Amino acid sequence: MRPYREMSKGELTEQQAELTKQFEDAKGMGLKLDMSRGKPTSAQLDMTMGLMDVLNSDSDMMTMDGVDTRNYGLMDGIIEAKHLLADVMSVPAENVIVYGNSSLAIMYDTISRSVTHGVMGSTPWCKLEQVKFLCPVPGYDRHFAITEHFGIEMILIPMTPEGPDMDLVEKYVNEDPAVKGIWCVPKYSNPQGISYSDETVRRFAALKPAAEDFRIYWDNAYAIHHLYEEKQDQILEILSECEKAGHPDMVYEFCSTSKITFSGSGIAAMASSPANLADVRKTLTLQTIGHDKVNQLRHARYFKNVEGMMAHMKKHADILRPKFEAVLSVLDRELGGLGIGEWTRPLGGYFISFDAMEGCAKAIVEKCKEAGVVLTGAGATFPYGKDPQDSNIRIAPTFPTSEDMAKATDIFVLCVKLVSVEKLLQA
Repeated sequence: MRPYREMSKGELTEQQAELTKQFEDAKGMGLKLDMSRGKPTSAQLDMTMGLMDVLNSDSDMMTMDGVDTRNYGLMDGIIEAKHLLADVMSVPAENVIVYGNSSLAIMYDTISRSVTHGVMGSTPWCKLEQVKFLCPVPGYDRHFAITEHFGIEMILIPMTPEGPDMDLVEKYVNEDPAVKGIWCVPKYSNPQGISYSDETVRRFAALKPAAEDFRIYWDNAYAIHHLYEEKQDQILEILSECEKAGHPDMVYEFCSTSKITFSGSGIAAMASSPANLADVRKTLTLQTIGHDKVNQLRHARYFKNVEGMMAHMKKHADILRPKFEAVLSVLDRELGGLGIGEWTRPLGGYFISFDAMEGCAKAIVEKCKEAGVVLTGAGATFPYGKDPQDSNIRIAPTFPTSEDMAKATDIFVLCVKLVSVEKLLQA
């Protein structure tokens, strides 16, 4: 089929009539499909049930260095868990603090501490007239929700195939002392699945912030979440790059096992410089006398090492890969060459990013909902929920079955076609 933009008004009107009929038929199917959030499916959670058998009432609950995990203490986390998550992030274990189950909670606490008490002796953000954060877009809605919650001004930074637009990042960071941070998902980014190039990582490390308390919030959520064994993205390790560039304190890195073991019952960690971690511990000692060390021990003994974790991730990939391929197959077959949408082809992570014609995303999401397919709200991948182009839609293929994903994508492409035709007829 020819690109829609090359069709006459008459041809578009014929397309509209046919697509409207198909849409009404689709609504009559009574589908209830959800691809709105990147949740693991039950098969992935079932795959990890062996984690529950690692410890029982007869188990030795002591760590390798003689700490009783059932008791108070050890605020940094047990040594086995520190080594495990340090290896996931490719950093030294001494640069890691292991927390509870949520890396998002660590990020929230880190922002909150900066607002109320400042960063390493700097002025608390709550006492400043203006605080700004850079937000690569499209990006992770929960990142943006945190900075919005604290009243921090968010500045859009367009994503490129190499990562954030570093010319813009450098301009804002190096020239404006009100810019205090940037959100980053450096590997298999949410939602585009982009991994930062070596040049991008080095340019991050070489930043010369106008603000002494500027920090890079490096959310390495998908560090080992590959879809293919033979095609895997790799990124430079940011802590060592910052140290080499003479800026060892410029980054906070985060990771978790939320999409490795159990989404709500994993372990999470922060990695940073010794000076940053010392600053964090000042308030951490007031928050807790130690996180769940029994769960940390369970994870460490289940995986044994990062190689065990990587083997486990191959099983995840075997479940997820067909779902991603089912979506991409339908997109290629139904929308390829029509000129009404573009989409990413990630090698890992949890999402596919779709860019519709400008001004169409909200209408497409609403049409899908009418036909029984729930998508992430249009605009969610931008600060304040406002996509200036109204074009980006995040597709989460992970939770439904491959068969349901194919059905949902059929509905999705039908809605993309119908909304696009209607848009062109209005022009």
